[in-house]
Amino acid sequence: MDTSKTSELVGAEIERDVKLDEGYQQTCKKFDEMLPNLPKGEGWWVDQLFQYRGFWLESFCLRGSLLIHDHFKPRPTDLILSTSPKCGTTWLRALTFATINRNSYDFCHHPLLKANPQDLVLFFETYIHLGGSTSFIEGLPSPRFLSTHLPYSFFPKSMTSQDASTCRFVYICRDPKDVFISKWHFLNRLRPKELPPLSLEEAFDLFCKGVSQYGPFWDHVLGYWKASLESPKKVLFLKYEDVKKEPSFCVRKMAEFLGVPFSPEEENKEVVQEIVKLCSFKNLSNLDVNKDVTRTWERPISSSDFFRKGQVGDWVNHLTPEMAEILDQITKEKFKGTGLSFD
Repeated sequence: MDTSKTSELVGAEIERDVKLDEGYQQTCKKFDEMLPNLPKGEGWWVDQLFQYRGFWLESFCLRGSLLIHDHFKPRPTDLILSTSPKCGTTWLRALTFATINRNSYDFCHHPLLKANPQDLVLFFETYIHLGGSTSFIEGLPSPRFLSTHLPYSFFPKSMTSQDASTCRFVYICRDPKDVFISKWHFLNRLRPKELPPLSLEEAFDLFCKGVSQYGPFWDHVLGYWKASLESPKKVLFLKYEDVKKEPSFCVRKMAEFLGVPFSPEEENKEVVQEIVKLCSFKNLSNLDVNKDVTRTWERPISSSDFFRKGQVGDWVNHLTPEMAEILDQITKEKFKGTGLSFD
């Protein structure tokens, strides 16, 4: 199935009068009745965010989460790549795809050289809508790789149970100071031209209050952190900074978790190093496919929008010492007693 072609059509497909199956009709009716009564917050890109079960989502992604919860049927081989936005989603997609498919493609003619990672690992909240039923998702061959920003608590027990028949999650998080700056840049680029840019100070206030896409950031991270401690065979928890520092170690760790460890022969052939090189920010960001700045109604985010700097610590170029201290203090308080930190 050519997912890259499908991604260009998904927006139009969703907004057309697609006939919904009976189950989808019931879920969408529930969504339509629920939405007006939810708390509303200022959106960074769209006009409004809605608070549902403690998190802030855009209405479209909220509807997608309900469809996933009500209708998705997981397979034991499913792999869900999870992130809070701007924590390394594109990089995680690339590394996972390359690791799982390392025996299927030559590195000189790899799909990642011709397609953006978002076209190879589909965004769950979007594609669950396609066709008005689960037919598209059900039609994907195993193993299915799906990317999401949803909090862990939003998934049904059929996905999060420790039972061996459920899917697995790989989660990556990042220092919230870098997350905030990356999110602010990203969403300002996408913000409609008729709206004024969102100031750093205004965005900072919203972020600290938890009012951002899929926020609060800290609650999102803790959900997956606790799940990784309770179910280490189901949830792999990674830090962006660790992957940047030791990418080869983290790729090996991920391969072990996924049940496809690198063989001695692969180690001798330096396959891990080839994957790291292929998926590096320098390589991916300089590919023609990822320099495309085209945005359309069907695809409002261009391939180039997913690449900015990919650095650790870029926040020092934007945040005042007082801002950094505030974020560090929130993180310290939120993570107290959990064993998790960004020190």
